[in-house]
Amino acid sequence: MSLFSELRLVPFSRLTNGSRWRVEAMRSYSAPQLLWITKGQGRITVGGVTRGYGAHNAVFIPAHTMHGFEMTTQVYGTAIVFSGMPDMDLPDGPHHLRIRDGAVQAELTILVESLQREIDGRRPEAKRAIRHLAGLVSVWLDRQILLEEDGPRRPDSARRLASGFAALVEKDFRSAKSVSDYAAELGVTPTHLTRVCNRTCGRTASDLLAERKISEAQRLLADTRAPIKEIASALGYASPAYFTRAFQARAGASPTTFRKGH
Repeated sequence: MSLFSELRLVPFSRLTNGSRWRVEAMRSYSAPQLLWITKGQGRITVGGVTRGYGAHNAVFIPAHTMHGFEMTTQVYGTAIVFSGMPDMDLPDGPHHLRIRDGAVQAELTILVESLQREIDGRRPEAKRAIRHLAGLVSVWLDRQILLEEDGPRRPDSARRLASGFAALVEKDFRSAKSVSDYAAELGVTPTHLTRVCNRTCGRTASDLLAERKISEAQRLLADTRAPIKEIASALGYASPAYFTRAFQARAGASPTTFRKGH
């Protein structure tokens, strides 16, 4: 990669990479990202909490945070991916900001456009300019978090539990751990955990766990040539046959058929 690879700007039209499951299924990335939505609406789930989004929403997603993003062709925006920037001063947790002030909207849009010019132009000192502009994006983000109209709010107990469950799933989804195992680790009953997940994101706890596993299976089937039995084992399924049944139920196709189509 070139010296311009530290930060990436990805238009929403390219996020799907030809397949909508790449953004809609539960997954995580190794780098933090800021989604700047300029047009359209839908729903986004981050860390076990689902919210509606609309135009001029900014959604910050930390690295290794489980999320899924409903997106149609009518949704426009840019993902700012802070790859290769471990020293960037970014929030520790996710944030969903609804930016109502036109001047504040313009500030971020101008920063994104300036970043794109530096990335495309490859002018002298471009790397330095990109890092300074990325720093200004982080300042913009922190400022809006502090100036949220409703002020800083502590998440309620349901959202804290759902976020804790999502973080554990992201850490251990490749294991054979069940919802009961996660609930025990969180100090609650499986029934309570499922009730909370239904409240925060409209999914049961088992749905969230299954979606994360199947999302990773889709990625491995599409992007690698690993045998299906190895994928099943790597994701904690008891047998390839059980994996195939679970995958078909969620993805609407067998692992073999899905791989052939991608």
